[in-house]
Amino acid sequence: MLTERQKRILWAVIDDYIVSAEPVGSRTVSKKKGVGFSAATIRNEMADLEEMGFLEQPHTSAGRIPSQKGYRFYVDHLLQPYMWSKDDLMALHDFYAMKVDHVEQAIKHANSILSQMTNYMTFILGPRLSESKLKALQIVPLHDRAAVSILVTDTGYVHRQHVIVPEGVSLSAIERLVNLLNYRLTGVPIAKLKAIVKHELSEELKRHVEHFDKLTDLLDTILKAELEERVYTSGTTRILDQPEFRDVEKMKSILDLVEESTVLVQLFNSDKEGVQVRIGDENDLEAVNDCSIITASYMINGEPVGTIGVLGPTRMNYGRVIGVLEFLAHDFSRRISAWFE
Repeated sequence: MLTERQKRILWAVIDDYIVSAEPVGSRTVSKKKGVGFSAATIRNEMADLEEMGFLEQPHTSAGRIPSQKGYRFYVDHLLQPYMWSKDDLMALHDFYAMKVDHVEQAIKHANSILSQMTNYMTFILGPRLSESKLKALQIVPLHDRAAVSILVTDTGYVHRQHVIVPEGVSLSAIERLVNLLNYRLTGVPIAKLKAIVKHELSEELKRHVEHFDKLTDLLDTILKAELEERVYTSGTTRILDQPEFRDVEKMKSILDLVEESTVLVQLFNSDKEGVQVRIGDENDLEAVNDCSIITASYMINGEPVGTIGVLGPTRMNYGRVIGVLEFLAHDFSRRISAWFE
């Protein structure tokens, strides 16, 4: 257990290093407001904190930097409430002022604001389709045999895709198919749609929909595509502003990660309520072992349906990120829930 003096010195070292990105010496700490110890005392305590694994000495200079263990203790025990700045309040004012018409637009806007306010790379996982339910299905003819399928979930997700209507299938058959599916499948979890159509509705559809045998592949395509999770990213280039990511290989591994949506879903997905902080090696993926990831679930009608996340260096401004993320996740939940009351 750390003494109160050690806690104050550890806080001062990390607080200064987050801003400067330079090793912190005892003289710097002694001049910090609220510390109140001599440079000699601080030097001895910093040596003890290094021995206990909370600080590291990157080279022979007297300065120290936080270890991952130090950051973890800082986040769990030393963080102070975040004080909102005038710029923060202006950004939030812009967030509220923008009119959004659907969930996808709200997600993109919230993601952009989060990246702007934290200055890190941000991610939002769209509402988990496997836990969403069907609200409505449409197939809209365009020309010849071309059409657009539109699937809407109860969490506001709208998926559109171009499809080809099989030759010989009439518009009236398409209309009967859509009407029957909406009647029987509205409220059914997306993950169960294909199984129900195949095992429970196939005979009924054959009886009531002309040429249904020609429509099975079309229907399979429409329902299959909906189980892919949508990942929205923002601020990818902002991470280049951090000195930790000037290493080309390190940066390339992170940019490659952004292209792998399945990996991002696994990395950021969280069913836990509240803000979760994973520091360095606490992340399961080697590409982000030098990063911190902070996530928060957002809700629709009290149920967690997606995740908002921030990725940055372990030298992250944790107080600011946690404060902004906690606020936006709560408010985003409230705003999108209002559309489904």
